[in-house]
Amino acid sequence: MAYQVTSRTAASPELAATYAALILADEGIEITADKILALTNAASVELEPIWASLLAKALEGKNVKDLLSNVGAGGGGPAVGAPAAAAAGGAPAAEAPKEEEKKEEAKEESDDDMGFGLFD
Repeated sequence: MAYQVTSRTAASPELAATYAALILADEGIEITADKILALTNAASVELEPIWASLLAKALEGKNVKDLLSNVGAGGGGPAVGAPAAAAAGGAPAAEAPKEEEKKEEAKEESDDDMGFGLFD
């Protein structure tokens, strides 16, 4: 594919670095700080090396294409898994509320131990 990242396209150096990482991922090339800097420099975008390094470390070992395809799936994962676990065995789903109750009780007790509470 032909890519063109120019200073007109990138609203900020950080956005240009993100575009560079996406280009590398799309081409199946390992995302490194040096490669991000090379792409942003080729686009005449000044990017501090620390930002390229941080982005490369954040994406290290991750499949960027999978991250992009699962953007909307982040919040619902555990809730979807709970009914499936209940259907499969039943026991794990029954234990979860008991654990939450114990945590809440412990939290309330710790407030009382300090000599004050929310409604005192």
